[in-house]
Amino acid sequence: MERKQASLRGLPPGQLPGVSPDVLDADLLRALDRNEIEVLFQPQFDCRTGALAGAEALARWRHPSLGAIGARDLFAVAERAALVAPLSRHLVACALEDAATWPEGLTLSLNITPEELADPRFAVDFAGLIGRSPIAPERLMLEVTEDLLLRNLSQAANALDALRGLGFRIALDDFGAGFCNFRYLRELPLDALKLDKAMVEGVPADGTALAVLRAIIALAKALGLAVYAEGIEDEVQRAAVTAEGCDYWQGFLRAEPMPSERMVALARTARGMGHG
Repeated sequence: MERKQASLRGLPPGQLPGVSPDVLDADLLRALDRNEIEVLFQPQFDCRTGALAGAEALARWRHPSLGAIGARDLFAVAERAALVAPLSRHLVACALEDAATWPEGLTLSLNITPEELADPRFAVDFAGLIGRSPIAPERLMLEVTEDLLLRNLSQAANALDALRGLGFRIALDDFGAGFCNFRYLRELPLDALKLDKAMVEGVPADGTALAVLRAIIALAKALGLAVYAEGIEDEVQRAAVTAEGCDYWQGFLRAEPMPSERMVALARTARGMGHG
């Protein structure tokens, strides 16, 4: 699940003002039983047609007294409380259940946590979980981030290769947010590259930023990878990434993260079909 949302300013991830870590840890254990953990979906659009193509699943904690807690804090609490595995299973199950009601052509992107990928049984267990869903593996994109791969690249590559062999697609997420280690592009079984919003900031007015974006897209295309642009917030950015050859984009320009029923409604509108 998505864990990129920034923590509260001035506090480390998983720490909230006026609440002790022990209390938050205990609250999270109860939250899983109380259905306080929800999944929202960030729509993704086809650059060429403008049509809704799918969505990325995002985790949110609706805490009864603290309000909405974003993914980064949520997963930091889960890691501290040794609850990452049950939390991830819960979120994936919810996302799959929701996406089963979507029109057949829409895809679902799921973020994989470092803890999951470090488990030697992850590929088998994940495939079993997906096997109980009516969604075909080909409609699922599994997203991995650079910090996840730093822990054990060889094991990550083996697990992802096994999942890709079962039909799942694999994306390298947040490319450009860290060191842009090109070794990952060579050694991982990838289908897509997701460009961090930092890669589109200043484009197209900033000539250097545009040159870097153009070079990265050209590299991805040479490797046969689809390219997603994240964090698109205005029409100028959307037009720029489209002109430079990105395949898909997501961001607040057209839609904020939304519940599954709004995804279904969006797919049925003229805008969702690429006409608005």
